[in-house]
Amino acid sequence: MKAKLGYLCSSESWGGLEMNHLRNAQWMKELGHQVVFFCVNNSPIYRIAEEFGVDTITIEKHKKYFDFSKAKTLTKHIKSNEITHLIIRSTYDMSILAFVKYKLKDKIHTSYFMEMQLGVQKTNLLHTLRFKKIDLWSCPLNWLEKQVKTMTKFSNKTVVIPSGLDLLQFSNLPSKEISRREMELPESTLIFGLIGRFDPQKGQVLLLNAMNLAKNKDFSIIFLGEPTLNEGQDYYKEMEATIATHGLKNRVFIRPFRKDTATFYNAVDFLVMATKAETFGMVTIESLACGTPVLGSNAGGTPEILKMNEGGILFETLNESDLAKQIDFIIDSKKEFDSDKLKAMASVYSHHSICSQVEKALNITAL
Repeated sequence: MKAKLGYLCSSESWGGLEMNHLRNAQWMKELGHQVVFFCVNNSPIYRIAEEFGVDTITIEKHKKYFDFSKAKTLTKHIKSNEITHLIIRSTYDMSILAFVKYKLKDKIHTSYFMEMQLGVQKTNLLHTLRFKKIDLWSCPLNWLEKQVKTMTKFSNKTVVIPSGLDLLQFSNLPSKEISRREMELPESTLIFGLIGRFDPQKGQVLLLNAMNLAKNKDFSIIFLGEPTLNEGQDYYKEMEATIATHGLKNRVFIRPFRKDTATFYNAVDFLVMATKAETFGMVTIESLACGTPVLGSNAGGTPEILKMNEGGILFETLNESDLAKQIDFIIDSKKEFDSDKLKAMASVYSHHSICSQVEKALNITAL
């Protein structure tokens, strides 16, 4: 059917959720779909959408619940722009989406592309009524679809569609030696890498403590990232103190974040995913796309993405002793993974395939 897609994101932050939402809008536009992005004026996602050439309509920041005034304004925008499908990715926008659906009924198709796992049961009347206004609930992994079916009373259509990735940026990489020279890393030692802002949730100190506990000492660590702007300095100081206390200064390398993350993945032997329970780790599939295995927390979406131990090795969540044990196992066993098989595992997340799945779920075709 002929469609005009409206992507709504009222967030004024710039992270994985916002990035995935805008990427999908951009890819769908490239396929020939009419796309409009509703976002807050001068927000990061607004500025980047403009750079990407995605048509935008600015909205005022709305409240999470019962902001009827802003909801009426959004409904007018949707009607005047002849939007047929409204798509959200943040739960913050779910209430306003429900209002639009209530007002426009079958004139609008509503979709929620899930990014965060359900922390608690969502079966009360308020959640159930709001969920009824969602025509399509898309989950990035099977375990999340199971959550929806067991932790909510959602009765409309669910599908499993992962977040997509443009694999071209991870192809034709140079040798590991060249990438290590570019990152100013030693060329001969085993290197574990962790990417992400310096934050307790990312687990940098957990990895440092595991490094100290590991019996083997012939390996190094690289952290790619920075403290959160205007925040995170205390945690960065804790990282520095842990490095000093354990005498790890010569084995730990800290590099600022770079857009060219492929060089980082190509330079390390294992990516470490140390978060408590990553819902869907984009860095995990990025690492696999570079042919680099993952040493990941056995929780959240990581086990499913790695197909348990096919794409790497799992350790007990938040357990620095078990993380140290797995590091020792990797070194003692000289554990290796076939990079081509890892890349094949990542191929299912190609944005070409993902966009086709979105088209099928929304029952639309490109113009």
